[in-house]
Amino acid sequence: MEHLSYTPRGTLVPNRILADLTWLRVGGPADWFFQPADEADLRDFLRALPPEVAVFPMGVGSNLIVRDGGIRAVVIRLGRGFNGVEIGETVTAGAAVLDSIVARKAAEAGRDLTFLRTIPGSVGGAVRMNAGCYGSYVADHLIAARVVLRSGEVAEMTPEDLHLAYRSSVLPEGAVIVSARFRAEPGDPAALAARMAEQIAKRDASQPTKDRSAGSTFRNPAGFSSTGRADDVHDLKAWKVIDVAGMRGARRGGAQMSEMHSNFMINAGGATARDLEDLGEEVRKKVLQTQGISLQWEIMRVGEY
Repeated sequence: MEHLSYTPRGTLVPNRILADLTWLRVGGPADWFFQPADEADLRDFLRALPPEVAVFPMGVGSNLIVRDGGIRAVVIRLGRGFNGVEIGETVTAGAAVLDSIVARKAAEAGRDLTFLRTIPGSVGGAVRMNAGCYGSYVADHLIAARVVLRSGEVAEMTPEDLHLAYRSSVLPEGAVIVSARFRAEPGDPAALAARMAEQIAKRDASQPTKDRSAGSTFRNPAGFSSTGRADDVHDLKAWKVIDVAGMRGARRGGAQMSEMHSNFMINAGGATARDLEDLGEEVRKKVLQTQGISLQWEIMRVGEY
């Protein structure tokens, strides 16, 4: 990279195609792609990076459509230097650790973060999206996130600082979450393991986990996730309004709304980012026409066409 006064210890490559790094397997190139060796490497790199160069932090791509033209930015993806998990009275996890691994390790140590078990993605993404299911959210457990700002400075941000809301947060532009500390109630490891096994079985019975998807496509219009309880109401669930609009199984190119769960968009084979996004917009239009409800995307769409 021109005019960079710092030589990173991690990996910095130009024009990296991002398709293979997203669960939907679509997307063009990032101008630059950086995997820092550790937090110090990330801080020094950001400090040296010219201020006009945009930064896009990327997790494991489980909730992301990268458009076919790619991203005019440095995409930063955390790896091995950010995957530690420390468990005591609280649980601290690196941003690159998968949510499912945090849930399992915490349970083995007798700490309850079981709600993370079925959430696709990594800790950084879970904090960024205030991920949640079965009535529990990151906001209910997060003590603070450690964040490297675009300037290279480090900040501790509480749930209040992050303005965590349903599937959303407010992070400073170009800031990268590097770790998060959670409150976790004590629990019996065997009981926690049994609860997680039940959650996995329930998920696999109702969601197309074998297909290429990015989890839920749209936020629930009700403004909260499924509680998993018997008294759960489905009137304002995204899958329900998509069904009413007649869009379960709808296709465009290689993109399809899953027959198994209509709020899951899948790459049924050879889909482009444009196919996926166009299909999503068609679903939004039909739901608005049939029910007057404006669905909001849950999947992040980034980059250029």
